[in-house]
Order: sequence, then structure tokens, then C-alpha cells
Amino acid sequence: MAIQFPLGIDNFHKLRQNENYYIDKTRLIKELLSQAFEVNLITRPRRFGKTLNMSMLEDFFDIARDSRKDFEGLAIEKEKSLCAKWRNQWPVVFVTLKSVQGMTFQAAYEQWKVILSNFCVEHRFLGESEKVDPVDRKIFQRFLEKNGSEEETQNGFFYLTRMMCSHYGKQVILIIDEYDVPLAKASDNGFYQEMLGTIRTLFNMSLKTNPYLKFAVITGCLKIAKESIFTGTNHFVEDTISTNRFEEYFGFTDSDVDKILSDTELLDHKEEMRRWYDGYQFGSVDVYCPWDVLNHVSALMLREDSEPKSYWENTSDNSIIRNFIERKDLWEEEQINEDFETLLDGGYIVKNITENLTYDTLHSSADHLWSLLYLTGYLTKTQTEMENQTAVALRIPNEEIRRLFQTTVKGWFLDQVKSSDRKELFDALWKMEEKRCSELLSDMLFDTISFHDYKEDFYHAFVTGVLSFSGYKVMSNKEEGEGRPDLVLRDKRRGRAVVIEMKRTRNFEDMDKKCQEALDQIEKKRYVEGIETEYEEVLGFGFSFYNKRCKVKAKRFRG
Repeated sequence: MAIQFPLGIDNFHKLRQNENYYIDKTRLIKELLSQAFEVNLITRPRRFGKTLNMSMLEDFFDIARDSRKDFEGLAIEKEKSLCAKWRNQWPVVFVTLKSVQGMTFQAAYEQWKVILSNFCVEHRFLGESEKVDPVDRKIFQRFLEKNGSEEETQNGFFYLTRMMCSHYGKQVILIIDEYDVPLAKASDNGFYQEMLGTIRTLFNMSLKTNPYLKFAVITGCLKIAKESIFTGTNHFVEDTISTNRFEEYFGFTDSDVDKILSDTELLDHKEEMRRWYDGYQFGSVDVYCPWDVLNHVSALMLREDSEPKSYWENTSDNSIIRNFIERKDLWEEEQINEDFETLLDGGYIVKNITENLTYDTLHSSADHLWSLLYLTGYLTKTQTEMENQTAVALRIPNEEIRRLFQTTVKGWFLDQVKSSDRKELFDALWKMEEKRCSELLSDMLFDTISFHDYKEDFYHAFVTGVLSFSGYKVMSNKEEGEGRPDLVLRDKRRGRAVVIEMKRTRNFEDMDKKCQEALDQIEKKRYVEGIETEYEEVLGFGFSFYNKRCKVKAKRFRG
């Protein structure tokens, strides 16, 4: 049978029913049950399998199911006594909060009502059960119709666990996925305190001294400070990317990737997979991003010459990077520019990392922003020994994230250029003031983050951005004469035009020579021939670039 990867499927029962390919993570169940913690908070970056693992837990424990077939051949099946005691023996309340978002608090709050209603639709028997208290059955009906009172809605988990416990005569396992999404979205849209109060109330009764609760498992991206949400919660344990308890169960280990590549006969791509998608450090285990691995293997199965690419770029809210880069106040104070340059060059930086964060203070300091990039997977820790135990050596984990940073940095920088006042530059350009043009363009380059693999396409995009949206017509690589000049700037109102050819050099000493080569190319390939018939004045410019420096030479071809 052809291998079918579960791309986009985060329902464990559906995955197993469809006979999708699955890397066995069921030992997580045994590890979870090995220590009797009443509340287990697990935080990992997005796209590392949290929802699928929570769905797997629901499938295993849920008393309303017979999931023996789903676990056939998997590691947990060998634990006979554990399966006899726990498999399909407990009521389960499983919800994900990833949809609790909106532009206003009321819109997000309505989504929480939808979640309660959907749960009730799937568990209608609770509203009819004689074992459930009549008052609770009325609350259930109001949940079903999305018109519960504010007090009822905010304590929805507590009421649902009480109803389930009454019906089955057993304590309930509560599983909450993506608990912090509502807070992240509320922070983005300006109603954080309102949402924080709701989430705090939601968790307070359901987790703190809840007699109907067997245990709870909660997942999220960040570990919100305990005093903000989980105050007074007993037997509470946190598992983050820095701890060792569940380190191998979220993400693919090296042996997992070897198995996938062996099963798909793609072992020749191991180094490529490692360079692009490996490098995350959870506890003491090195892990790959599973979303990336499965997407790239799927692409390779269709065409083995498929190039690796960034699969994070279109699936996550990469505004985290953009917000970081746009914090000019912190950049000037904290020298973040140099830190980013070190990271993009493949080095590491040492920072104090705070895991207890609140979304309303994420952007209050550079340390919090570095912590955010670390906890959300954009940076990872190195194995470098540190004298200061509170400090962490951070690096970019792999090629995918490095290119994502580069793309974001370039995009931000070009946006900044387009919105800046460029009148002085255009004045110098039309007056053929070579030295002033060189200075102004170099100043613009020094305002961005550098990295060693500058390519000509970056400089081409840079100059295009500088010249665009300025009232002039800018043509890129349009055929002129016997070739395609890099850029042509046309000022039809004043009957003048500029032809620009650009060169990149690896040596500062070669910048003059490269400028002249660019001017010679304009002349040799007759780039100005067609333009001369349309404009009274035609200027040619050779631009040469070395890292953040620009050199300009000019020649008048007509006028």
C-alpha cells in the first residue's frame, strides 16, 4: 500500500482509521501516568504535534469509545496492565481553544460559546441523563443553545466535568489544547485584560480543588506566569522545551526521521533534511519539526528533485519576527542589530531567558523578546557550556528559519526604504553627484541587518525599493538594446531617464572596477539606444556593492 502522510490531520482516530503513516508517540501515555500530577502543562512551539498527541490521549482514555484497533501494533499496547486500567476507562472532556479569537473581546467570547455548544452536540446524552442533576441539565441545554449566563459560560469546564462525573460515576480527565491562543490574539487586538480574567476564571474552578477531576493535561505555546492563571492549583507540573520529561514525544527524533526516509526510500536526502528542518533542542533531545519533514518527504515522493523550502512561512503567525525587528527603541538601546547579524552569520548569542511570561509584557524588554523567539521555535539553545546558569546560548536552528529571518528582515527594510524621504537622493542622482549618491545609499544599507550571503538579487530589490513609489516609472530587466539593464528610471514630465547596472563584489578594493564594468556594460550592450529616441537627457549609472557599502559612478549618454 502506498504511504499516505497525515498532512493537516490532527485527529488520532481519523489518522489510524485512514491507515495514515504514523510515528509512534504512544509511550507518552505511560510517561504521563508514571507520576501522579493533577495538572500537567506542556508547552511547545506550534507545528510540533501537540494537538495530535492530545487527540491520541482522548482516544486512549475515553470511556465512550473502544479504541483497541487504533492502538494495534503501537508501543503502548505492550503495557497490558496499564491498558486494562486506563484504556477507555475514564470520561474525557477534550477541547481546543485555538478558535477563541476575534477582533473584539465579544467576538472571541462568542467563539468560546461555540466550543461549549459543539461539545454538547457531541455529548447530547448528558442533557438527557437521569444521573445528571436537573439543574445541570438546564445549564447543559443553555450551553447547547449558546445562551449560558456569563457565570455559567466562564465556568464551563467545571460544569462539564461535574456532568460527566455524575453520568459515568467516575472522575474526569480534562484535556485543553492551545490554552494560550485566546490570550495571544487578545494581546494583538487590545483586549488582553478582559480575556485574561475570563481564562483565569475558566481554569480556577476546573483545576483548583475540583472534586470531579482525575487529572488535566493542558498544552500551549508559552508558559504564562502561574500567578496570572493557575494561582492555587495543586499538584501542578510544567513541561517546557527546557525540561526532560516529554522531550522526545513532540517532534521527530533522528531515529524517527531515519525510519521515515528508509520507509520512503529517500535516505539519500538525510543531510538535506537535517540542514533544513533539524536543530531544535527539547530537553536534552535534538528534534526535527514534524510538519516540515512530512511536507518535504511528500514533495520528494512526487518529485525526488524537489528543493527544500520553508513550510513555516505560510502556516504560522510570523508577525513575532516582524514585531521584534520593528522595535527601534530596543534596537538602539540593546544593540540588537549586532546580535541579529551574529545569528544570521551562523553564530550564537548569550541571553537571559524567561519562561514565565505574560502576553501583555512580551514586548517590554529585549530579554522578553529573545525569550519569545526561543520559546516559539525561532531560536534554539546550543550545547555551549555557560558559567551563568540563568543564561542560554541561542542560535538559529536550521536553514528554513534562517531564510525566514532573512526574508522578514529584507521585507521590513525595503518597506522602510519605500516610506522614507528620498528627495536628497534623487537630487543627487539627477545632478550626477557620485560621492553623495554613494553616501546616501550606504547610509540606507547601514540601517538594516547584514549577513554574509548578500546576493545580487538583494541589492537589486534594495535599489528597486529605493526608486519605486516616488513618482517616477521604474522598469526592471526590461529588454533594451542588446540586453536587459537592471533598472531604468523614467521621468516623462521632464524628458529624462536613468539606466542603472549593478554589480556585487567580494572585495572592497574592487568596487571602483565593478562600477566601471557596469558602465561599460551599459555602453557595450547599447542599453540607451531605444531610450535616447524618447528622452532628451539619458544618464547611465554603475552601482557596485560590498556588504553595506555602495559605490556609484555616472556617465552622461545624452543631454
